[in-house]
Amino acid sequence: MNDSPQKRPAELECDVVRFQNNKDKWIAFIGLLDGRPYEIFTGLADDDEGLLIPKSVSKGKIIRVVQEDGTKRYDFQFVNTRGFKTTMEGLSYKFDKEFWNYAKLISGVLRYGMPIDQVIKMISGLQMDSESINSWKVGVERALKKYLPNEETAPKDGESNEDTTIPTDSLS
Repeated sequence: MNDSPQKRPAELECDVVRFQNNKDKWIAFIGLLDGRPYEIFTGLADDDEGLLIPKSVSKGKIIRVVQEDGTKRYDFQFVNTRGFKTTMEGLSYKFDKEFWNYAKLISGVLRYGMPIDQVIKMISGLQMDSESINSWKVGVERALKKYLPNEETAPKDGESNEDTTIPTDSLS
């Protein structure tokens, strides 16, 4: 891990990952720095909250905006099928506060360079009380597994990675 995180540029490339657990539909925006997860925004894919993103969108940008009063917000921008940029403002305000707080924790360890397999192990070890947050946790683990190098899987407590490989295309 790094002693200090790499400075976040104003814009980060982003992968959009959708997943469903039980009947809940979730969405994750994974900001990438040099092709590696740097931050994550995630929660229920709720049309009422303005998350009307076409299913065809799997990539975009997360843009940090510093407002006049000094507060920051994060926007999501993608190119639509006609080639126009479409920006969804206030991505950082679209999700339930509980999911937002957990995502901030995960983003913090990603920024400091914790290996992805260890991030996944940390997430899987979180003790959650509600079925909804447990559903979210499983989806976040699955979303991050696509960034494991060379078909590696995240180790469980007491395991090493040596004999536990699953092709990453089966995780999507």
